[in-house]
Amino acid sequence: MARVEIDRVVKAYGAVQVVHGVSAAIEDGEFVVLVGPSGCGKSTLLRMIAGLEHISEGTISIDGEVVNDVAPKDRNIAMVFQNYALYPHMTVAQNMAFSLKLAGVSKAEMQAKVDNAARILGLEKLLERFPGQLSGGQRQRVAMGRAIVRNPEVFLFDEPLSNLDAKLRVQMRAEIKALHQRLKTTTIYVTHDQVEAMTMADRIVVMRDGVIEQVGSPLDLYDEPANLFVAGFIGSPTMNFIEGRIERGEFVSPAGLRFSAPAGFVDGDVVAGIRPNDVGLDDGGAKLEVAVIEPLGAETQLVLGAGDTQLVALVQGRVPARPGEAVGVTIDPRAIHYFDPISGMRLV
Repeated sequence: MARVEIDRVVKAYGAVQVVHGVSAAIEDGEFVVLVGPSGCGKSTLLRMIAGLEHISEGTISIDGEVVNDVAPKDRNIAMVFQNYALYPHMTVAQNMAFSLKLAGVSKAEMQAKVDNAARILGLEKLLERFPGQLSGGQRQRVAMGRAIVRNPEVFLFDEPLSNLDAKLRVQMRAEIKALHQRLKTTTIYVTHDQVEAMTMADRIVVMRDGVIEQVGSPLDLYDEPANLFVAGFIGSPTMNFIEGRIERGEFVSPAGLRFSAPAGFVDGDVVAGIRPNDVGLDDGGAKLEVAVIEPLGAETQLVLGAGDTQLVALVQGRVPARPGEAVGVTIDPRAIHYFDPISGMRLV
């Protein structure tokens, strides 16, 4: 296990800079997820940690040693890719043992490490199969087993579940989290899926356009997003944003929604952020027209409209309403986040 320190790291391709002076620290044994939209620089940063991309400026240290000029094979890291990267002509056991064979490990030690990894991942009965005889989830387990046998200081995962169907992704993310809890190896995991980030991470690093927007635990980012981008990216369904004004202690929107504002707010334009699960239905509340109803079983998602304002509500149970009907909406003022409409930063 090891601490990974990223210090003012820059990545440029010629005159084009894609990572802009990023700094972060991943503690020994921690599970950190780098999350953000496509093109934000998260995979590039992971590849620099792995040694697969040259670092233009700054330093990356693993266990106290600067590794900028250390070859990938000498960094004592193991990487699991999105496409599995298995050799089709080798059995599961041979795929898992291949890096050990290249390192000159004895047959007895190689067999022991492969058997141990297979036991951890439930692959004991599949060791003589070839990749073409495996499901997507089984192939991903083999890729993870190939990493485990090396006993690395750091695991790197680059969107490993993107090729799996929804049900298998849920199962595999639970298995990866359980594996981390068992092995306690420092893990850095890249994904664009904020649900994966929320359910798996000890801490989340949210990136956009090559910079870090916020770092924190999943619930810290959910409860106290630093800005509009983080607020809209973390949480599913995404947060509602309503433009309006603070007027004499009240938030007022053009659609007529009114909420009590926190004490001390001066009059002026703001953006109110409201989680869909904080929107309730009450006959005595402000009336909004139902545009779309999405029954989810135990919950119902509603898209509500009033003028140019659209509000998504996620409520428990079934809703006896039809599109085109008006329903009363109530929102707890204490659950509302306020953001500066110009800078996008969270005010409260």
